Parts: sequence; C-alpha cells; structure tokens
Amino acid sequence: MTNAPDPRLHPYRPDLAAAWLRGRVPAERFVEGQSYHVIAPALGLRRRPEPDAALLTEALMGERVRVFDERDGWAWVQIEEDGYVGYARAGSLAPEAQPATHRVSVPRTFLYPQPDVKSQPVTGVGLNARLAIAGTEGPFAVLADGRYVYARHVRPLRDYAQDYVAVAETLLHVPYLWGGKGFTGVDCSGLVQLALHAAGHPCPRDSDMQEAALGVPVDAHGFAALHRGDLVFWKGHVGLMVDGERFLHANGHHMQVVIEPLHEAVDRIARLYGNVTGIRRMVPE
Repeated sequence: MTNAPDPRLHPYRPDLAAAWLRGRVPAERFVEGQSYHVIAPALGLRRRPEPDAALLTEALMGERVRVFDERDGWAWVQIEEDGYVGYARAGSLAPEAQPATHRVSVPRTFLYPQPDVKSQPVTGVGLNARLAIAGTEGPFAVLADGRYVYARHVRPLRDYAQDYVAVAETLLHVPYLWGGKGFTGVDCSGLVQLALHAAGHPCPRDSDMQEAALGVPVDAHGFAALHRGDLVFWKGHVGLMVDGERFLHANGHHMQVVIEPLHEAVDRIARLYGNVTGIRRMVPE
C-alpha cells in the first residue's frame, strides 16, 4: 500500500483494524477495542504472538492499553499513552478496577503484602509504574488492592520531576535490552521516554519518532554549544547530554546505561552507523 500508516502506531492487519482507521486502511473488520490496564510489573509487546518474537517495547504496571483482538493467550493491543502497537500476553491484562493515582518515582521499589519491610515482597515495580493508592499506614502507602509500597517511592501522577536528566542518571548501569523500558533492561529510546515521561513531557517511543517530535532543532556548532538535556540523535540511536561534554545513553557497546564523553561516542558510532543526524532541545511548555 502506498503511503500506508506507520504500523507501529496504527493497529491494522488484513483481517482487522481499529475503527478509527476506517477509510484509511483495508481490513475485513473494524473494531473499537476495549480498554484494559497492565497488572504485571512490565508487559512486553512483541512483533508476533509468539514468546520468542522480537520485543518491540514494554507497557508498565498500571498503563492502559486498548485490546483489539485476543486469541490463544495473546492480545493485540495499542498502548494508550504513546500509541505503540504489538502483541502481549493477555493474562497480564485486566479491566481497570481503580484508576491509578500515583506513579513510581524511583528506579525500582517493591510491593509488600504487609506494611513491614521484613515481609516478603510480592513483586518489584519500576520507574513510572502506575498505582492506585487508597491511603497510608505509617511509612507505607496502601494500594487499593491491599498491597503496600514505601510512600516515599511514589508521587501523585502529576507531581513531575523537575530534571529529566537527573531521572535518567538514576538508571546508570541498568542493562541494555532491545525494546526494554524498565529497571531490568532498557534501550536508548526507552531510557529517553522514561525520563521525559517522569518529568511530564509527552514522548513517543522510538528514536526516529523522538527526533521528529521533540523540542526544537539546535545548531551545536560542532558540539561546542550543547546544554544539559539536549538530545543527540543518530539513525536508530539517541541519548541525553549531562552537560556540555558528557553524554548519557543506553547502548549495545557497553550493554548498559553509561555516561561517557560525547566525542568518544560520536567517533565510535560514526565508524559503525554514521554521523549524528540531529540535536533537539526541549523547551518550556
């Protein structure tokens, strides 16, 4: 199909498509879909409904997704916040009982069955996971489902971080994982999205989308005028400036999140993948 909508952000297949795509794509059926929320710590979205299919991205606990199809334990979904489409395990989705009120504001924390740090955690959850908080008990926040989380590790949904670079710095040394978006593994654009979302900035998922949508272009005069928070892009890669010289990114060379001199990253990446394609600077809204 000529000029077909980007399938990463548009749910359509030959047999089925989202109702809002009627008239734009051919499909046998069009459906509205149903809203669910993620109940696992992180839910992988895959290219195909198979456990060994490529990981595209992850939806975090409490994030809402729209389900268009479900069969054989797999759901075909679209993440409501960033629009990403993929196949996910249906057992990790549930109708939303209580709307989320808070989000996790630290790299990782635990959910407990009792308000006691000595109790065995039920599970761990990462940065930007969304939780429905019903009250407090001592130093713990009480979830609507009866579990507990350390209250200082969560913030109200709209109580955003002031410095997205500082958020990204808390994820130093997290392993690199293609498609990852959490403390157990993150890729370059997932790191940028996590940090910007924590600071209240809308942010698409992939680096090409981010380069097209975020901030304003910067002429860095040979990288001499870079600022903290500037986003540096290559084809298929992105990272954040910590200051005028140091660069923070999740990358496959170190296989983790690191800070290194920008010139070292530029030289190494140029030999393999080409030159910087753009620099973007976030501006106050």
